[in-house]
Amino acid sequence: MPKPPETSSAARRIGALVRKELLQVLRDPSSLLIGGVLPVLLLFLFGYGVSLDLQNIKVCVVVEQTSPMTTSFAASLAHSPFFSARWVRDRRQCEGDLVAGRIKGMVVLPASFQAYSMRSDDAPIQVLVDGSDTNTAGLVQNYLVGLWQNWLDEEQMMHAETMTPPVNLVPRIWYNPAHESRDFLLPGLVALNMTLVGTLLTALVVAREWERGTMEALMATPIGIVELLIGKITPYYLLGMAAMALSVGTTILVFQVPFRGSLLVLAGVSSVFLVAMLAIGLLISTIARNQFVASQAALILGFLPATMLSGFLFEIPSMPLPIRILTYALPARYFVPSLQTLFLAGDVRAVLQPNALAMGFIALIVLGAVARVTRLRLD
Repeated sequence: MPKPPETSSAARRIGALVRKELLQVLRDPSSLLIGGVLPVLLLFLFGYGVSLDLQNIKVCVVVEQTSPMTTSFAASLAHSPFFSARWVRDRRQCEGDLVAGRIKGMVVLPASFQAYSMRSDDAPIQVLVDGSDTNTAGLVQNYLVGLWQNWLDEEQMMHAETMTPPVNLVPRIWYNPAHESRDFLLPGLVALNMTLVGTLLTALVVAREWERGTMEALMATPIGIVELLIGKITPYYLLGMAAMALSVGTTILVFQVPFRGSLLVLAGVSSVFLVAMLAIGLLISTIARNQFVASQAALILGFLPATMLSGFLFEIPSMPLPIRILTYALPARYFVPSLQTLFLAGDVRAVLQPNALAMGFIALIVLGAVARVTRLRLD
């Protein structure tokens, strides 16, 4: 009887292992929770609860003496969507609220405000900002200064006796003209969801097999290292891509974030990233062999770097040089800008291609490390 081809035998072994892993995923409620419920929950939390936009910030406006100019400036501040203003006549009425954190800033219009000359170089207002939160303080200060400058320009146009300037500045903002931080945050959150599925879920499930001894039994079979990696990665790759599709669909349909790229390109870039994260999860579980240790390592090596060092929340160029160098080893550093580009700009090859190559290179290195560590464990 002729011997079956080696490729056919390998395909059968891989198919059997994939089927076994799929059944294990379907029977495990925690896998479905991490892969299906948690991504949607995070999207709703970030979509409705997290915003970098400045809106309805409580400030106190001190008007020491009412005049037509103070009324005009007060009207411009009242019509601003960024501030919720309270008007008083004495700054001492607001100092306690500023110290207690009930307001974020205080604008003082002195009694000499009406006598202010439009040709003067000194601003006739005082802005006091709560600096305990430096980001909010900077935003409040910048918005108040911008509001003040806009009011000055309007006053100059109303009282100017000369002709209008020959040049009119018309700003145009590309990709996110509405200045919605949600359109920037939610695409990056898709990367965090896939990081959870790729690292945490894989590390926990495989570490559980080490604890129960089923992994050693599997290694005692004739299955090879490459077949083992393919069989382990494939089910969680499918689960991760399903989580990606669910996250992207929720982002587009529920939160109305525009998607200007190609779904095929999105699937390709996401696949490269997911393979890299699955390899990291396998490496963690192979080394740790303990669910608790594997979960902590997955959070430290996977989720936290993807949140803090990928550009999702903090700009990478503003980080110290050693941290910026460290970010080049993180797959999320390349995936987050790829997603933001696909959603807001489209299929920009100059961004997507280098990022995909970098993620593929990291995936190959980690997969090689997993194969080597697993081979050493078999000896």
